[in-house]
Order: sequence, then structure tokens, then C-alpha cells
Amino acid sequence: MKTYLIIPDSFKGTLSSIDVCSIIQEEILKVDPQAITKTLPVADGGEGSVDAFLQGLPGKKVFVDVKNPYFETMTSFYGIIDQGKTAVIEMAACAGLPLVEHRKNPALTTTYGVGELILDALNHGVEKIILGLGGSSTNDGGCGCAAALGAKFYNQQKMSFIPTGGTLHMIESIDLSGMDPRLQHIEFITMCDIDNPLYGIEGAAYVFGPQKGANHAMVEYLDANLKHLSLKVKEATGFDDPFFKGAGAAGGMGYGTKVFLHSKIQMGIETVLDVISFDELAKDADVIITGEGKLDRQSLRGKVVIGVARRAKKTKAKVVAVVGSLEGNPKDYTSEGVDHIVITNYENLSFEELKPRAKADMIFTVSQFLKKNLV
Repeated sequence: MKTYLIIPDSFKGTLSSIDVCSIIQEEILKVDPQAITKTLPVADGGEGSVDAFLQGLPGKKVFVDVKNPYFETMTSFYGIIDQGKTAVIEMAACAGLPLVEHRKNPALTTTYGVGELILDALNHGVEKIILGLGGSSTNDGGCGCAAALGAKFYNQQKMSFIPTGGTLHMIESIDLSGMDPRLQHIEFITMCDIDNPLYGIEGAAYVFGPQKGANHAMVEYLDANLKHLSLKVKEATGFDDPFFKGAGAAGGMGYGTKVFLHSKIQMGIETVLDVISFDELAKDADVIITGEGKLDRQSLRGKVVIGVARRAKKTKAKVVAVVGSLEGNPKDYTSEGVDHIVITNYENLSFEELKPRAKADMIFTVSQFLKKNLV
């Protein structure tokens, strides 16, 4: 009797991590009815992170009215796990790109709602908050979030305002003395899987601005605004490192969480594996099946597949990576602890061709692999 631990990321645009878990579990039980299976869907901090945590751990989803990217009221959510001690917040739940639809404009959008979610979590008495970055529509450096938590941003007329990506240049001074005092007693962890700096050609505006609706002129403008923010933060706090890895994540939200919340910045998969006690779960597993949409050089930075494989080296388990596509030399991944790679897009189709058949292709390739290799 074999024990299987199934812990994949989503295949973005086709299958959620919960879908992938379900497919793999079902195929295992078809070929090995006596198998013991444990499913742990994970996410990288973007859309679906809360559901992934709640799927793998006991907890609850909390719904609360907050501001959306355009300061309009919406019903958003976050998760509470760890017997009420930890909140999991994905900023995409109130500041995500899908929420703006045809109104993409990172000069106007805000992270204010993220701060409101944090406030509600504080009201529930949590001791730790995990913030998932990813899929944002914003470029405000986390200022909206900070404003909701009590930070004050003043213009030249000494009037307070809530900065957006397009108005960061108007900040003349910053006062953080009015931020909620409960924040000082909260452990913050920011899930961030990119290493871009706050500004510059590799920064938030240049790299991610276009997908949020910014043309070249706006990108330059937004970038200059983020640089201005960093100068004003330095004046207010003494913090002078806008180039740390992850500062440019989610329109500079990575920077904001460190500056305003004193958060630890950590790879998403490392956070997930710690929270779910992966090392304990994996020690009795015979096979660990993980996966993500594309296995490439970015994966080697420590995304889900490689993060799982590296941790699994301490166990006796074989590691199987189910992936949509593979780039690079397979030895790059096997050297990190991956024993087998299963490619679901075996006909190398375009995304549009692949999308309607993604589930069927995964069922077929996983089934064929299990029959040949593990049973």
C-alpha cells in the first residue's frame, strides 16, 4: 500500500490547483485502489491562495465589505486558519486585475481595500497575517493599504490624501504615527515569487505596468512616481533600499509591506510548506506529486515544483512533476530533486488550442505515467 502526497500549483488559465489535485487523486485510485492519498492544493500568493490554504487546513473564509481598485464598495474575503491565530489575505481579492475589467489604469487604482482586510483581521484577534501578492491592478507602492491602516500622506498644501500610482509624486511628507497600534504586535509574512526592484527598467512599472493598462508614457510616469515615493519614505523613516528583491511585486506592494508593515518577504511556496507542516506530512509519503503550468528557469528560483522537490530530498519519497510544458534541460530539474517529469501538453499545442482539452490531456498523461511507473 503506497502513500501519495499531491501538492500542485494551478495551471493558470486552465485548471485550478484544486482541479489538478482532484484529477491526479482520481487517476491514482483507478490504478491503485488501496492507495492512501492526501491532497494539498497550493497557490503562489495570487488569486486562489486563500482557497488553497483552506482546502489543505481547517479554517474559515471571512467576508467583508471593502473598497475595490476604484474605491467602490465590494464584498471581498480572506481566510482564517491555525485556530484563529493566522489570517491569509490575497490582495487580488480586492485589488486584482480581473476586478477592473475594461477599466485598466494603474495610475488610478488603489490597494486601500487590502488595508481594510487587514483591519478586519486585526478585529478578529489574529496574531499573524500572510499576505499574498500577485495579480494586482495597482501601482501605488502599497500607499492605499497604508492609508487604510492610518498612515497619512500630505501634499504641498499640507492636505492629506490617498495616493494612487498616478499621484505618488504629490506626496510631500508621510506620517506613520497614526497607524493602528495593533500592527506592532502582528507577524507579517509577504508571499512573493518575483525579485524585481521598486523602480527602474526591471521595476514594477516597466515590467508589469503594460499588462495593467499602461502605455509607454504612463510607464515612465509611474516609474518616476515610485522613485519619488522611495525618497519620501527615506525622509520619513530612514529606510533606503528600494531595490530589495520583491520590492516591485504587485505594483510596489512588496515595498509597501516591508516599509509600512515591517513584513518578512518570502517565496510563496516556502510560506505554504511551512504553514501546512510539509516536512511532517512528507516523511511517510512514498510518492509526492507536484506540478505547475510551466517548468522553466523561473521555476528554479523556488516556485512550487522546485520548492517541493528541494524539501522532499530529506524524505524517501519519489517526486513526480506534472507540468503543462518544459523549457530547458530536464537535468536542471532532476538535480533539484525531481525524479520524473510528466508533460501534459504532449502535442505542444498553442494555449488557445490547449485550453478546451487541458483536463482531458492531464487525465491521459497522468494515467499513462502511473500505469507504467508507479503501480
